Amino acid sequence: MADPVGLRRARTFVRGTLAVALAAVVTAFAPTAEAGAHTNPQWTECAGITDPELQCATVTVPLDHRHPRGRTISIAISRLPATDPARRRGVLLTTGGGPGGPGVPLPSTLAPFLSADVRAQYDLIGFDIRFVERSTPISCGQPVEEPAGYWVRTATPGSFAADSAEARQYAKDCERAARWALPYATTVNAARDMDFIRAALGEEKISYLGGSYAGMLGAVYAALFPHRVDRFALDSPVDPATIWRPFELARTPAFDRGFAELAGWIAQRNADYGFGDTAQAVTRAVSSLLDRARTSPIVIAGHPWTAGELGSLIVAGIYYEQYAGLIASALAAVAAGQEPFVPFPIRPVPPPGVAGVPADNHTAVNIAYRCADGPWPRDPRTYLRDLAAYGTRYPLFGPANANITPCAFWPPAMDHPAPPTPGQVSDRAPGVLVTAALRDVAVPLAVSRAVAARLPGSRLVTVDARTHAPFPYHGDACLNGAVNDFLSAGVLPASDLAC
Repeated sequence: MADPVGLRRARTFVRGTLAVALAAVVTAFAPTAEAGAHTNPQWTECAGITDPELQCATVTVPLDHRHPRGRTISIAISRLPATDPARRRGVLLTTGGGPGGPGVPLPSTLAPFLSADVRAQYDLIGFDIRFVERSTPISCGQPVEEPAGYWVRTATPGSFAADSAEARQYAKDCERAARWALPYATTVNAARDMDFIRAALGEEKISYLGGSYAGMLGAVYAALFPHRVDRFALDSPVDPATIWRPFELARTPAFDRGFAELAGWIAQRNADYGFGDTAQAVTRAVSSLLDRARTSPIVIAGHPWTAGELGSLIVAGIYYEQYAGLIASALAAVAAGQEPFVPFPIRPVPPPGVAGVPADNHTAVNIAYRCADGPWPRDPRTYLRDLAAYGTRYPLFGPANANITPCAFWPPAMDHPAPPTPGQVSDRAPGVLVTAALRDVAVPLAVSRAVAARLPGSRLVTVDARTHAPFPYHGDACLNGAVNDFLSAGVLPASDLAC
């Protein structure tokens, strides 16, 4: 699950490979932005956003960057101007995680967490990556979003044939609804779009702040356009070298460890939640609740709680330790047949006041990028073998992480990034600041550490917590200060820093 949490700010911020930076690729694509970008964007009010200082515009980019004079699409951008024009250094770009999370609203939500020095120096620029919300949105022809905007099916005994049929049909529906876009829904193309934004804004270089998938996008941009990189802060970035199937399988143990930690926390408060006074008892009780919902949705106050929706709540709890009580209370309420309090949407919702966003846009974008970014096994027997291995060793999350997906039946993509080549990135992009949590379940620490290692001269700042993309919402003063100091002064810590 690249970004399966619906927490409003956390999911938004935290909703190719590094080795694609061949000199020939950079030479081929960097000048394209200069030649084709429409400079001087026309700034207007942002539909559906209440911040009067935030301005919006669009940038036109090629659908296929290898054919810049062909069909074009629109990328939505937003701007919160620097507070001190005399000190203005340039632009600080940001976008949502996922893939599938919006980025246009982010300047307004991030601004309060950035230091006065950072706000003085940068125009904050948000953007929706291609095909998300305001940026030529796509659909897979479904009437609703999946829980948390992520297509996943937990395998149960005897379910594989039905799961495969559903995945195959979903892929067919996507191809029918968005065949024109699917080959171009890749992180590499989103990075090329970023360079069109840079050129449209008239900037020689850009600074960047992105978490989770957006952190990976920043790393890919740094590989493609190292000479355009100024100050990049990548928060819990996914490693482009392992996306997506290897990454999702490899983090399965972290998911189980995260749940064990959550279950232990709930067991210590059995008087509050009633799931049992040991982690094992909590695990059995929660598993039983999920099995009940798989048999038939649990209808409470007219809402049918499905196993997928309850699973997304559980994932929120293992991603973010600060929400343990909220998630435990919600699960306990459902178990008791009472309406739970959940202060965020279980399924993504379209932006208010923005017309034309399909009902399933976030899910469609998430699956499109994941399927097209890299190769997936086409033989269903591969998934059966993975299910046997991971389902036995990791019974809680193995049956979901290892199960078949629509990517097994996806139409062939045209833009897979090149495989890694040692040393390709070395000495080309400047060092970046990477931040991470030691007990991150979504993007385990080793993954973010690998991204920092692939960009020589980078520094890693960590916080001891079970959380994801800790800047800025985890609220650690040391880590937040390190990010603000780097963006403000451009000086990386002398060595890796443990907050």
